[in-house]
Amino acid sequence: MLSPRTTGYSRRILYFFEGMGLIVIALATIFAGYQETMLMVNNARVTLADLLLMFLYLEILTMVGLYFESGKLPVRFPLYIAMVAMARYVIVDIKEMDNIRLLGVSASIVLVAVAVLVIRYGHVRYPYLEDLEELVDSTSKETDKLRD
Repeated sequence: MLSPRTTGYSRRILYFFEGMGLIVIALATIFAGYQETMLMVNNARVTLADLLLMFLYLEILTMVGLYFESGKLPVRFPLYIAMVAMARYVIVDIKEMDNIRLLGVSASIVLVAVAVLVIRYGHVRYPYLEDLEELVDSTSKETDKLRD
Protein backbone atom coordinates (compact mmCIF):
# COMPACT_ATOMS: atom_id res chain seq x y z
CA MET A 1 0.00 0.00 0.00
CA LEU A 2 1.26 3.46 -0.88
CA SER A 3 1.97 5.95 1.84
CA PRO A 4 0.01 9.23 1.93
CA ARG A 5 3.23 11.06 1.07
CA THR A 6 3.78 8.95 -2.05
CA THR A 7 0.14 9.33 -3.06
CA GLY A 8 0.32 13.13 -2.71
CA TYR A 9 3.52 13.23 -4.77
CA SER A 10 1.97 11.03 -7.46
CA ARG A 11 -1.09 13.27 -7.62
CA ARG A 12 1.04 16.37 -8.05
CA ILE A 13 2.91 14.73 -10.92
CA LEU A 14 -0.36 13.75 -12.58
CA TYR A 15 -1.79 17.27 -12.11
CA PHE A 16 1.37 18.72 -13.62
CA PHE A 17 1.13 16.55 -16.73
CA GLU A 18 -2.60 17.20 -16.92
CA GLY A 19 -1.94 20.95 -16.86
CA MET A 20 0.79 20.62 -19.47
CA GLY A 21 -1.54 18.61 -21.70
CA LEU A 22 -4.23 21.27 -21.37
CA ILE A 23 -1.71 23.98 -22.25
CA VAL A 24 -0.64 22.02 -25.33
CA ILE A 25 -4.29 21.61 -26.37
CA ALA A 26 -4.93 25.33 -25.86
CA LEU A 27 -1.83 26.37 -27.83
CA ALA A 28 -2.61 23.93 -30.65
CA THR A 29 -6.18 25.24 -30.80
CA ILE A 30 -4.97 28.85 -30.90
CA PHE A 31 -2.52 27.96 -33.66
CA ALA A 32 -5.21 26.14 -35.65
CA GLY A 33 -7.49 29.17 -35.26
CA TYR A 34 -4.68 31.42 -36.49
CA GLN A 35 -4.09 29.17 -39.51
CA GLU A 36 -7.79 29.17 -40.36
CA THR A 37 -7.97 32.95 -40.01
CA MET A 38 -4.97 33.40 -42.31
CA LEU A 39 -6.57 31.03 -44.82
CA MET A 40 -9.76 33.11 -44.80
CA VAL A 41 -7.76 36.33 -45.21
CA ASN A 42 -5.70 34.88 -48.09
CA ASN A 43 -8.82 33.60 -49.83
CA ALA A 44 -10.62 36.89 -49.13
CA ARG A 45 -13.69 34.81 -48.39
CA VAL A 46 -15.48 33.52 -45.30
CA THR A 47 -17.88 30.63 -45.53
CA LEU A 48 -20.31 29.19 -43.02
CA ALA A 49 -18.04 26.15 -42.69
CA ASP A 50 -15.16 28.49 -41.73
CA LEU A 51 -17.28 30.18 -39.09
CA LEU A 52 -18.40 26.86 -37.63
CA LEU A 53 -14.78 25.71 -37.49
CA MET A 54 -13.81 28.89 -35.66
CA PHE A 55 -16.72 28.30 -33.29
CA LEU A 56 -15.37 24.80 -32.62
CA TYR A 57 -11.98 26.28 -31.75
CA LEU A 58 -13.60 28.74 -29.35
CA GLU A 59 -15.60 25.96 -27.70
CA ILE A 60 -12.44 23.93 -27.18
CA LEU A 61 -10.69 26.94 -25.63
CA THR A 62 -13.71 27.53 -23.40
CA MET A 63 -13.64 23.90 -22.34
CA VAL A 64 -9.92 24.10 -21.49
CA GLY A 65 -10.46 27.35 -19.57
CA LEU A 66 -13.35 25.87 -17.65
CA TYR A 67 -11.30 22.83 -16.75
CA PHE A 68 -8.45 25.05 -15.49
CA GLU A 69 -10.90 27.18 -13.50
CA SER A 70 -12.98 24.48 -11.86
CA GLY A 71 -10.97 21.29 -12.22
CA LYS A 72 -14.05 19.66 -13.73
CA LEU A 73 -15.08 18.95 -17.28
CA PRO A 74 -18.84 19.04 -17.83
CA VAL A 75 -19.88 16.27 -20.19
CA ARG A 76 -22.14 18.69 -22.05
CA PHE A 77 -19.28 20.72 -23.55
CA PRO A 78 -17.84 17.87 -25.67
CA LEU A 79 -21.41 17.06 -26.71
CA TYR A 80 -21.95 20.66 -27.87
CA ILE A 81 -18.69 20.45 -29.79
CA ALA A 82 -19.80 17.17 -31.35
CA MET A 83 -23.11 18.70 -32.51
CA VAL A 84 -21.36 21.67 -34.12
CA ALA A 85 -18.78 19.36 -35.72
CA MET A 86 -21.51 17.18 -37.22
CA ALA A 87 -23.42 20.23 -38.43
CA ARG A 88 -20.22 21.50 -40.07
CA TYR A 89 -19.72 18.08 -41.67
CA VAL A 90 -23.21 18.24 -43.17
CA ILE A 91 -22.69 21.79 -44.43
CA VAL A 92 -19.28 21.11 -45.98
CA ASP A 93 -20.03 17.71 -47.56
CA ILE A 94 -23.72 17.92 -48.35
CA LYS A 95 -23.16 17.72 -52.11
CA GLU A 96 -21.25 14.44 -51.82
CA MET A 97 -23.60 12.85 -49.26
CA ASP A 98 -26.21 10.32 -50.17
CA ASN A 99 -29.58 10.36 -48.43
CA ILE A 100 -28.74 7.57 -46.00
CA ARG A 101 -25.58 9.29 -44.76
CA LEU A 102 -27.37 12.62 -44.42
CA LEU A 103 -30.15 10.94 -42.46
CA GLY A 104 -27.62 9.14 -40.26
CA VAL A 105 -25.69 12.32 -39.42
CA SER A 106 -28.92 14.21 -38.79
CA ALA A 107 -30.15 11.45 -36.49
CA SER A 108 -26.79 11.57 -34.70
CA ILE A 109 -27.18 15.29 -34.09
CA VAL A 110 -30.66 14.75 -32.68
CA LEU A 111 -29.41 11.87 -30.52
CA VAL A 112 -26.60 14.03 -29.07
CA ALA A 113 -29.08 16.87 -28.46
CA VAL A 114 -31.35 14.46 -26.58
CA ALA A 115 -28.34 13.28 -24.57
CA VAL A 116 -27.63 16.91 -23.59
CA LEU A 117 -31.24 17.32 -22.47
CA VAL A 118 -31.13 14.10 -20.45
CA ILE A 119 -27.86 15.11 -18.79
CA ARG A 120 -29.20 18.59 -18.05
CA TYR A 121 -32.42 17.15 -16.63
CA GLY A 122 -30.43 14.73 -14.47
CA HIS A 123 -28.22 17.55 -13.24
CA VAL A 124 -31.22 19.65 -12.23
CA ARG A 125 -33.27 16.79 -10.83
CA TYR A 126 -30.39 14.99 -9.09
CA PRO A 127 -27.73 17.63 -8.35
CA TYR A 128 -24.31 16.84 -6.94
CA LEU A 129 -23.77 17.49 -3.24
CA GLU A 130 -21.21 20.22 -4.07
CA ASP A 131 -23.81 22.01 -6.18
CA LEU A 132 -26.34 21.86 -3.35
CA GLU A 133 -23.78 23.27 -0.91
CA GLU A 134 -22.99 26.14 -3.30
CA LEU A 135 -26.72 26.82 -3.72
CA VAL A 136 -27.25 26.93 0.03
CA ASP A 137 -24.24 29.23 0.47
CA SER A 138 -25.37 31.63 -2.26
CA THR A 139 -28.94 31.63 -0.94
CA SER A 140 -27.80 32.43 2.59
CA LYS A 141 -25.59 35.27 1.29
CA GLU A 142 -28.52 36.74 -0.66
CA THR A 143 -30.74 36.44 2.41
CA ASP A 144 -28.11 38.26 4.49
CA LYS A 145 -27.95 41.06 1.89
CA LEU A 146 -31.72 41.45 1.97
CA ARG A 147 -31.70 41.70 5.76
CA ASP A 148 -29.13 44.52 5.68
